[in-house]
Amino acid sequence: MKTIKFTACLIVLALASACSPTRSLQEYYVDNSENPNFMALDLPVSLLNIERAGLTEAEREALGALRKLNVLAFKKTPDNQAEFLTEKTKVKSILRDSKFVELMKINTGYGKATIKYLGDENAIDEVVIYGDNDDKGFLLVRVLGENMNPAKMIQFLQALEKSDYKGEGLGPLGELLKG
Repeated sequence: MKTIKFTACLIVLALASACSPTRSLQEYYVDNSENPNFMALDLPVSLLNIERAGLTEAEREALGALRKLNVLAFKKTPDNQAEFLTEKTKVKSILRDSKFVELMKINTGYGKATIKYLGDENAIDEVVIYGDNDDKGFLLVRVLGENMNPAKMIQFLQALEKSDYKGEGLGPLGELLKG
């Protein structure tokens, strides 16, 4: 009887490890924060300094729900093209997980971007912005906040897109965005 229980436990453990969940976005950030090809920053929302954009009341509410931005950027160089493709594939694989709900796609001066969120439609836990450019690299931004609402987030993102913010105050990351 003990042998059957032991064998059953081994089978359960083997199945559990074989079915381990895909890597989380948080784990990806942590794993690459020290990688020299990446720039990793935690930024307060106030750094965006977009009050000058002439926000509507709804856009101001959306901005007020935001707390901070976790930014991870891969700067592509002639020497890291293979790693760029590998890392880009990893990020896209993580973002294909069904727990990420697509909010919108946009075209920017940087390249094409996708905006997804985690949570339910009334209370977003996290917004994820991913954009890549085959010449410059890619940018992955986790927007963290409280009681974020998808409709208000779309309005905020549209206001951010209309603003003249060009990465001021972001150091090397700003140069990548301007570049």
